Amino acid sequence: MEWLNYHHLYYFWTVARSGSIAAACRELLLSPSTVSAQLQELEKVLGQELFTRVGRNLVLTEMGRVVQRYADEIFLLGREMVDAVKGRGEGTSVQINVGVNDMLPKPVVYRILEPLLRMPEKSRISCIEGTPAQLLPALSVHDLDLVLSDTPVGSQIRVRAFSHLLGECGVTLFASPRLARGLRKGFPRSLHDAPALLPAPGSALRGAMDRWFDSLDIRPDIIGEFEDVALLSVFGEQGQGFFPGHDVIEENIAQRYHVEPIGPIPDHRERVFAITVERQIRHPAVLAITQSARKELFA
Repeated sequence: MEWLNYHHLYYFWTVARSGSIAAACRELLLSPSTVSAQLQELEKVLGQELFTRVGRNLVLTEMGRVVQRYADEIFLLGREMVDAVKGRGEGTSVQINVGVNDMLPKPVVYRILEPLLRMPEKSRISCIEGTPAQLLPALSVHDLDLVLSDTPVGSQIRVRAFSHLLGECGVTLFASPRLARGLRKGFPRSLHDAPALLPAPGSALRGAMDRWFDSLDIRPDIIGEFEDVALLSVFGEQGQGFFPGHDVIEENIAQRYHVEPIGPIPDHRERVFAITVERQIRHPAVLAITQSARKELFA
């Protein structure tokens, strides 16, 4: 078994956090030669370069960022252990870093992550929003534990990751009460030339809506296209056009944005995926999320 020298790891962690060997030396009260030697020993043991020099600055390599993330967890748990033993805390916490696709509705994301707040262990959730192209590289270097997305990992993104289906639901169209009353008459033909607020091109839902419109020879008047579904819904609340929403949170959408359902998009199901670097999920928080979503939210 290979043993890790935690003094070496701590010196690396301090340099990574402070941004330079000089700053780390002031914090550690050690000489630059001593700290540099310890870093070299750690790199020798790991067989990887952890820093690269850019001008006068040290910059973490890709592997250095991976090691830093593990060091963050290791020393956080160490502090929590001391607090627990000395009666200053309630034990360790489960940290989970989640990337969220912009196109997922916030209430759906909350419903997926809410089981973390019910876990016996204290949970700390960090959420980052973006597109899959932005989030998946961070997942690959372990800056994220999980990415929630409406699409599985595609071949166009060169990241080794696995898509776990959490569930699926239908899509309903909504509008402000006055607009909804008019559009319900003769639905779906009533959507022709009607003001529409649509997801941005390239999203799974936008592709499904475009195909549905084409099959019915319907051409809505597109008022806006949005990468953020919450912003899309706010425009819909102001009566600017009809917009789509997941039917699993239909009541939530109607109450939150003061809108009414018009009708469903038939034969289309929106899917939600948990994307991880593990083929078989082992992270306790990710397991709690996936099991709850499958048994409750999307049951």
